[in-house]
Amino acid sequence: MKSVVIKGKQREAVGKKDTKKLRSEGNVPCVLYGGDKPIHFYAPFNEFRKIVYTPSVYLLDVDIDGKVYKAIMQDIQWHPVEEQILHIDFLIVRDDKPIKIEIPVQTNGLAKGIKQGGKLKSNLRKLKVKAFAKDLPDTIEINVEDLALGDSVKVEDLSFKNIEFLDNKSNVVVSVNITRAAMAAMTTDETEEEGTEEKEASETTENS
Repeated sequence: MKSVVIKGKQREAVGKKDTKKLRSEGNVPCVLYGGDKPIHFYAPFNEFRKIVYTPSVYLLDVDIDGKVYKAIMQDIQWHPVEEQILHIDFLIVRDDKPIKIEIPVQTNGLAKGIKQGGKLKSNLRKLKVKAFAKDLPDTIEINVEDLALGDSVKVEDLSFKNIEFLDNKSNVVVSVNITRAAMAAMTTDETEEEGTEEKEASETTENS
């Protein structure tokens, strides 16, 4: 998994007044968990654009006054109206401890069902997994070429080395739905087939 650097400064005060001042100056109050004690810090809003305006998920090198911590973003709070991040929680990542994180899903290939008039539907854009940081992929790639009309891929169908999927096993990740056009085509084919069978049966009766 790719890494991104976030540069911040440790907070000297953590009261509401100081928090409000930081936000008014274009900074984002943050907390880094997972160490001996939580570390309160802040960084400019622009530092986070590279991780919040993308579907990708990154391991982060959080640089606080020159000391770097390997971490992941655990929670983010946005202002309900304005484009402003109110707060972000980060969690320290350790090489000897698995972490839980959501990974984006990426589908590859053209499903057979699409050629038959169906429509590919991605039901889950991200999947929650548990793994060591070194084993985390950038995306969960799913090949959909063999999916026909009505077929689907569920969480229980996925198998990736050293990764445990935490979503409900029966949840559908991606499916090929039958559209009205596909149903109409299927109905037409069945009608034509029945007509052919009736014609052949009639000709057989007449010949006998």
